[in-house]
Amino acid sequence: MVKYSRIALLLFADIICINFAYILSFLLRFEFDISDPFWGYFASYANNLLFITAVKLAVFWALGLYRSLWRYAGTEELVKIVLAALAATAAAIVYLEFTQQFFPRSIYIYSCILDIILLGGTRFAYRVFRDFRNPGTFNSFVLGFGKKKEHGDEISKVMVVGAGDAGATIIKDIKQHPEYGKRVVAAIDGDPNKLNRRIAGVKIMGDHYAIRQIARKNAIDEIIIAIPSANKKAIQDIVNECNKTRCKMKILPGISDLINEKVSISKLRDVDIEDLLGREPVQVNLREISGYLEGKIVMVTGGGGSIGSELCRQIARFRPRKLIAVDIYENTVFELAGEMKTAYPQLEFEVVIASVRSKNRLREVFLKYKPHVIFHAAAHKHVPLMENNPKDAVINNILGTKNMIDLADEYAVEKFVLISTDKAVNPTNVMGATKRVAEMILQDKSTRSRTSYSAVRFGNVLGSNGSVIPIFRKQIERGGPVTVTHEEITRFFMTIPEAVQLVIQAGAMAQGGEIFILDMGDPVRIMDLAENVIRLSGYVPYVDIDIEITGLRPGEKLYEELLLDEEGIEKTAHNKIYVGHPLPPTPALSELLEQEGMCVEDSVRGITFMKDEEVKDWLQNLVPNYQRKK
Repeated sequence: MVKYSRIALLLFADIICINFAYILSFLLRFEFDISDPFWGYFASYANNLLFITAVKLAVFWALGLYRSLWRYAGTEELVKIVLAALAATAAAIVYLEFTQQFFPRSIYIYSCILDIILLGGTRFAYRVFRDFRNPGTFNSFVLGFGKKKEHGDEISKVMVVGAGDAGATIIKDIKQHPEYGKRVVAAIDGDPNKLNRRIAGVKIMGDHYAIRQIARKNAIDEIIIAIPSANKKAIQDIVNECNKTRCKMKILPGISDLINEKVSISKLRDVDIEDLLGREPVQVNLREISGYLEGKIVMVTGGGGSIGSELCRQIARFRPRKLIAVDIYENTVFELAGEMKTAYPQLEFEVVIASVRSKNRLREVFLKYKPHVIFHAAAHKHVPLMENNPKDAVINNILGTKNMIDLADEYAVEKFVLISTDKAVNPTNVMGATKRVAEMILQDKSTRSRTSYSAVRFGNVLGSNGSVIPIFRKQIERGGPVTVTHEEITRFFMTIPEAVQLVIQAGAMAQGGEIFILDMGDPVRIMDLAENVIRLSGYVPYVDIDIEITGLRPGEKLYEELLLDEEGIEKTAHNKIYVGHPLPPTPALSELLEQEGMCVEDSVRGITFMKDEEVKDWLQNLVPNYQRKK
C-alpha cells in the first residue's frame, strides 16, 4: 500500500512539474510579455494539455522513473531522468506534428531543460529530506561528533581506509542505514591528490601512516579497510598500522571474492591472521590438474585431518570418478563425508576406516578400489608427542608410508604424492627424522617403479589441528597468558587451502623422485604472531593479555629450513614451487631396503623391544644429519 501511495504522489508531482515547465517555457520564450503571440501559442498548449501530459507520463513510466528507490538516488538515476526528459520531449513533438500543431522550437528546449531540473529536483529533494531525518548523516554533524544514544545503542565512530569506489559505497551504505549504529567520520587514502578532499561527504584526512594519529584524534571505534583491489602486501602494511590502535577492524574481501557481487557493509568480515602474512593468492594451472585427476580414482590417506580433508574438498572440484578418504579416526572423516555429500552430491565419495600400519588391510583396500592417484597425508606430526613416543612415530610414519609405497607399486598406481614437512630438513626431532626416512624410501622406490613418486615439503599451516593459532586463541579465551617457547623462534606459515592447492599442482608436475618445496614466503616471528592474535582478539598485549616465555620444547628448532644444502634447488614452471635434486639413500638405509621391505618390517618390529633412546640411535643411523638434542 505504501508503495502505491508513493507512486501516486510521484505521478501527481510530475503532472505539476510537466505543466509548470511548459508555462515557464512560454514566459521565458516571450520574455514575460503576455500579449497576442503569447496567448495564441499558449491556447494551443492548453487545448493539448491532457494529451501532452499523458504522453510524457507514459514515457516516464516506460523508462522506469516510478520503479527506482529514490531514497538511494545517485548518478544512475540522474542519467535516467535526463534520458526520460529527452524521450518525453521527443514524444510530445511527434504527437504535435502528428496533429499538425507546433510550438516555437525554443519552447521544446526550455521545457526539456526544465523537466530535467524539476523532475530531478523533486526526487533528490525527497532523498535530502530522508537523509536529514537519518541520524547517521546531516544531523550527526549538527549534533556534534561525540557518541550519542539512539534507541539505547551507542553510535560507533568509523574510519574507512580506501577512498575509491568501494570506500564510497561503504560510506553511503552506512549513511543510508542508521540501524547499523555507525557514523563515518574520517577516510584514509594513499593518493596524495585526494588529501583534504571529500568522499561521500567524509573528509580524507591522510594516508595509512597517519591511521594511528587520526584514530586517536577523532576517537575512532572501528576501522573498515575497503580496498578490494589491493595486493596482500599492501593490506598487510595497512593492518599492521591499524593494529597500533585499539579499534575494531573489518575488511572488505578481495576483488576475486566479490566478482558478480555488490560491495556492501554485509560483505565485510573480521580481519584475520591470514591478512598479516602478506601472501598473494595461489594461482594454479587448472588444465594440468584436471588432466591427472578428472575421471580418476583418487585416494587420500589421513583424509579426516586438516590437510587430508582439504585435499578431498579441492580434489572434488576436478571431477574425479571416485574419491576415497582413508583414516583410522572415524569422527572427523564422518563429518567430512556429510560435508562432501552436501557440497558434491554427484561425487562418489567413500570413507575407509583403516590404518596405514596394517599392510593386509591396505591390500584389501587397494584390491577393492584400484586407485590411480594417491595423496599420502596420514602421519603422526606433533613434535613433542613424538619425542616421547618414538616407537609409534617410526611405526606410523616410516612403516605406514612404506606400506603405501609398496602397494602403490604393486597395484600400478599412476601418481603417489607424499605430504612431507620442513622438519625433515636437518631434523632435530623424531618426527622430522621419521619423515626424512619416508622421503628417502620414496625416492629409492621411484628408481625402480613405473609409479611416479614425489614428496611435497612445506611448513606450518594456519588453523590446522594443533597449530599455534588455535592454541593462542584458546589461551586468550581463558584470559592468558599466551605462551611462546622462545623470543626469537620463527616459523614458515601457509593457509591450509593454499598449501593444498600447491600440493595438487606439484602432483601434476611430478615425473618421479622429486621433492617439491613450496615457497612459504618470509618466516614469521612467533612472538609477533602472538601479539597480533591478541590484538585481533580485541586486547592489548602485555596489558590485557600477558605473553609468557616457556623455553624450547624437546626436539624444537629456533629456525626451520626447507632444503638440505646438498639437495640444491631448481625453479619449476610454477613461481611458488621449487624442486630439490634426488639424493641416493644412505648406506644404512640401502642395507635396510635390500630385501624389498621385509628387512624394514622386521627392523621396525624389533624396535618395539628397544628403549626410546635406542630407537633414536636407530634413526640417527638412517639419517646422519639428524641432530639429536639430548
